[in-house]
Amino acid sequence: MTAHHALRFGANYVPSSGWLYSWLDFSADDARRDLEDLASLGLDHIRVFPVWPWIQPNRALIRRRAVDDLLYLVDLAAEFELDVAVDLLQGHLSSFDFLPSWVLTWHQRSLFADRAVRDGITAYVDTLARALADRPNVFALTLGNEVNNLWPANPATPAQSSAWAAELLDVARAAAPRLLGLYSLYDAAWYEPAHPFHPVDAVTLGDLTTVHSWVFNGVSAIDRPLGPATTSHADYLVELAAAGSPDPHRPVWLQEVGAPQPDVPAADAPAFVHRMLDQVLVNPALWGVTWWCSHDLDRSLADFPEREYELGLFTTDHRRKPVADALARAIRTVRTPAADRPALVCDTDPVARPDLRAELAPGSAFHTEWVRLRQAGPLAIVPAARADDPAYLAARSIRTVLSRA
Repeated sequence: MTAHHALRFGANYVPSSGWLYSWLDFSADDARRDLEDLASLGLDHIRVFPVWPWIQPNRALIRRRAVDDLLYLVDLAAEFELDVAVDLLQGHLSSFDFLPSWVLTWHQRSLFADRAVRDGITAYVDTLARALADRPNVFALTLGNEVNNLWPANPATPAQSSAWAAELLDVARAAAPRLLGLYSLYDAAWYEPAHPFHPVDAVTLGDLTTVHSWVFNGVSAIDRPLGPATTSHADYLVELAAAGSPDPHRPVWLQEVGAPQPDVPAADAPAFVHRMLDQVLVNPALWGVTWWCSHDLDRSLADFPEREYELGLFTTDHRRKPVADALARAIRTVRTPAADRPALVCDTDPVARPDLRAELAPGSAFHTEWVRLRQAGPLAIVPAARADDPAYLAARSIRTVLSRA
């Protein structure tokens, strides 16, 4: 088995003043105050979201001022010893789609399928990657935040979405070979049979796998805020990703996880954080955890879903919330990855048979059995095709294999 690295802990950076609209009028003083909040928790990184159409408002125009603002934020993070992962195509954020006008109105064309649009995005990715390549505290570039949320407004076949991501990851690698190149999808890629973005891309494209665990996907309705299905969902999704990868050593980054209301009421949020992290942090595949999000959303801003307003570790006036204290305690707690775990055999292969993904979704028979067994301790998932492979099992710290009852 390979040696395990120290887990990374971070926050998805949502500015306390003006949400991500603050990119339109960037304030270094405001950003510095926000980053001071995050550093006080013992975090080691942030994930940031420059908004694509504000940087590239025309297919042939990339605004240098906007790129410089991003670099300024990166340098501010370095002052607080925070590393930075940069998402490129925003894309989809907090229920809104942000797309440049040159893919909308009478220009309407799919950003995944149209060659001219893809050429414009290629220039954008190349420009930002080159600008960020030599910043020592930048460690990763992600193509975008849950880009599969941009479908079906941007139609794509599975082959088109796969080729799109592979092409842009190659562009990012060529421009910034030192940085991790990543591809992020929300969990429809794992659970919805007709979704045109497939698990195979999540576990093979990019330098590691990312997952986003949100219990408002139906899992919280199974057993309420602090039930085992709810608190183990992050670990379940990490396990699905680890089991789906052809490489047993491929890490999985829990790139988004949060305590959304009303699924997790504020009074239950600290206990949710404790129970969720207590389970996922011992997963041998886990690379790190990045909380969504850093700061609450100002209620003077209209039209966001209710759950988006209070997801922060800090309030908009920089008060530290109980969830932040729970996360800080978890960071200070030393944990050893679980060794010699049992594994539940999964007869459904979502990578080979994406049409069967519903058989793994929350509430399915397989998920229900995994949750039941997981209450006794760490539990892996192993594909049926690899259940008799000793080298594979050893690489994933699996001791015994359990057949589903």
